This record gives sequence, structure tokens and C-alpha cells, in this order.
Amino acid sequence: MGRDEEPVDPMEIDGQQKLQVDAPTAVPEGFNADYLRVYYGKLFPYGDFFKWLCYGNDGKHPGCDQSYVGRREFSFTLENDIYLRFQSFDSAAELESSIKEKCPFKIDIGPVYSVDPAKRHAYAQSGNNVFVPVERELVFDIDISDYDDVRYCCSGADVCLNCWPLMTIAIKILDTSLRDDFGFNHILWVYSGRRGVHCWVCDSRARKLSNEQRAAVADYFRVYKGGENALKKVSLPGPVLHPFLARSYTDVLENFFEDKLLRSQQLFASEERCQKILDLIPDENVASELHDKWQGNRRSSISKEDVNEARWKQLKTTLQSGKHKAQGLRRCVEEIVFSYTYPRLDMEVSKHMNHLLKAPFCIHPKTGRVCVPIDPNNCEDFDPTAVPTLSQLLGELNAAGFQTDSENSWERTSLEKSIRFFRTSFLQPLLKACKEELESAYNAKLQQSKNSVNW
Repeated sequence: MGRDEEPVDPMEIDGQQKLQVDAPTAVPEGFNADYLRVYYGKLFPYGDFFKWLCYGNDGKHPGCDQSYVGRREFSFTLENDIYLRFQSFDSAAELESSIKEKCPFKIDIGPVYSVDPAKRHAYAQSGNNVFVPVERELVFDIDISDYDDVRYCCSGADVCLNCWPLMTIAIKILDTSLRDDFGFNHILWVYSGRRGVHCWVCDSRARKLSNEQRAAVADYFRVYKGGENALKKVSLPGPVLHPFLARSYTDVLENFFEDKLLRSQQLFASEERCQKILDLIPDENVASELHDKWQGNRRSSISKEDVNEARWKQLKTTLQSGKHKAQGLRRCVEEIVFSYTYPRLDMEVSKHMNHLLKAPFCIHPKTGRVCVPIDPNNCEDFDPTAVPTLSQLLGELNAAGFQTDSENSWERTSLEKSIRFFRTSFLQPLLKACKEELESAYNAKLQQSKNSVNW
């Protein structure tokens, strides 16, 4: 890429020297343009990032669509909320120099359009509306703040190791279903940097889905139909659960609810919390019977059993006993578990092709944390509080000594594991599949033109 020939930005050098003088290794916590400039100058994985979004169209193969990546929208949010939409780049070098020059606080990725988004006005003047999104990864966005009514440890953008497992559950359920029920293979999970996770489904079949098809996929996952005032946000009608829901319940949700969530969120620890669960029981007599039971044994501390587990057991026994096997109550236990644990998707993000989503390896300006990929096979080991921060990475760079060769500076920092995972577990298999698809599409075209000539 000819990095060595690039003119060196004097600000970058000043920033480096200043950081080293102030502190040889430790860098003050925080997020600012100077820190970001060093990050973009030394650590951001431009090559891998660009390769991903080319989907094999950056080679010399005659079947490549050379215009493909140049029709992709990038959006930059600069300092002071200056918003630049419809940026486009034809090469990794162009993308890299623009990011280094503009130092965006946030980078969002949009769809691939029918024409270069930066030239959209020229096409608009020609009178025919040819500027439309034609391709886009199928994306999902899940925020922990959407679970505020069922977590008692944190609220809003705050997250801790007691409530983060709700995100782990979402990853497990969606990842399994996207692979098993829809047959997708190339799925990238990314930590949003603060309070949630993003999912990018990158198979070519997923990228070509229409808005209607995207809405249908999103709807397949929609169980939690929250509404501010609706007490009951999950209904599981019908004599049997859909196989996907039954599998999610038995493989993931039930155990998580009973083994972890009951205690970690103290779901039955107060009158108010108990009432919230009782409100989900459609039969008032059953609810008040349980309420009286819990009122009665509130002060008795004879039982060594945890109050949350004891009350949950009583509730299950009552609802599943012979006299309450009526249709309305049969599903009630499952509905309660689903209400508290099932993934809550931001449906609009998934339904529309032109939705922007934050790029992996961005830095979140509020936390200073990197938006790193998450391995869905080991997602229970992911700790959002241990994700590298901008100042930590700069401290690691300082400790390693700023070297003139910045090609692989990331290898000397704690970002190494994330970039390596992105490259080997996600990017390489994806590019292999892209290459095979390109080959077979090209060969089919050749065969077609041969046939028409022979005819």
C-alpha cells in the first residue's frame, strides 16, 4: 500500500512524542481526537476490513465486479457531531487516507447502492431514480437497555457481569437459528463498545434479501412483543411450541433462567418483583393463591433455600399441577421464562436495507472501548468490562516503543487476539466462499454464451 512513502502527519508525531513524554507506558484514560489519530495511524485493520466489504471483488478475476466496493456507503461522524454520509472508496488506500485525515469518532457502514453514493446527485438530475440500495448484510442489533424491566443490577447504558449474560443468550439463540434454520454460514458478531451486540450475516444469499424478506426473517425471531403498557409481553399460543422456540427453551433459556438469572437478578426478592411475575399469570385466583403463600412464609427463615429459587419452584408446581392444566395456564411458565430471557431485537434495523450500523473495530466515544468481534462458540467467556480501551492500547504501543514499521503494530497490543479471530475464523472462510461463487457464476455465464453461439 506504499505506507512508507506517505507524508507523515506532523500532528501524529507530536501526539506520539507528547504521549511518550507524559508517560512512558500509562496513558490517561479517556477518548480524544489525538488518541484516535494514533489508533487510526497504527492499529485499525484497514486491509482486513476492506477485504471483507469487497466480498472477493477486489481481485483480477474477469468475473469480479470492479465497481462493487465503490458503491458502498460509509458514514463518518466527526468531532462535535458533524455527520458525513454517502462517503465511498474505491481502494483500501483511499479508505485509509480518508479515515486518517478525518479521524471519525464513529464509522457506520451502509448498503451497496446501484450507483456510487458520492455521485448520487448527478444521477438524480438525470430524472430516472437509479439510486437505490441493492445489497446489504442482514443485520441485527440488540441492546441491553431494552431489558431494563427485567434486570435490577443496572439500567440504561450500564452493564455488568450479572446482566451481560442476557446478551450471551441472544447470541446463542440467534446464531444457532441463523445457521440451522436458515443455512447461513458467514456470521460476524461484534460488541457494540458499550451496551450491546451487533450481528452481520454476510452470506451472499443474505446480502441479496429484499426488505420484505428481511422483515420476514426478523419476524421469525419476534416473540417479545413489548409495549410500554402491556403487562404480558410474550404470548405462546397453540397446543405445541414452534420447534425453534422449543429448542431455544430446552437448550438455553430454561437452564439460564433457573441456574443464573433467578439469583443474579433476585427476581423474587421483593414484593414488587414478585408482583411483576404474578401479573404474567392470566388467572387471578392462581396469582392471589401464590401471593398469599409468599406473604405467609416471608418471615420464616427456617428454609435454607434461596427465596428466589423456592418461590419459582412453588410457582411452577402450582401452575403445572393437575387442577391448573387449563389451556390458558399451560404455557404460563414458559411465557415467564421467555419474558425474562428471550432476545429483544431492534426490529427496524433488520428490516431495512438502508440502515446504517457501526463498523467493527471502531472505538466507542463514551467508553473508549473497541468494538471487537465476539466468538459465538465461546460467547459465555466474553467479558465486556475487559475489552481493550483506547488508552490501554496506546499504553501498550508506548511500552513496545513506536516503531517506524507500523504494518503490524496491533500484534504488540491486546487487540491482537480480536484481529486474528476476525481474520482466521470469519474473513478467510468468507473469502473462500466468495471466490468459489465468483468462479461458478463466471463459468455459468461462459457456458451460457457458448450455448447461445452454438444455437
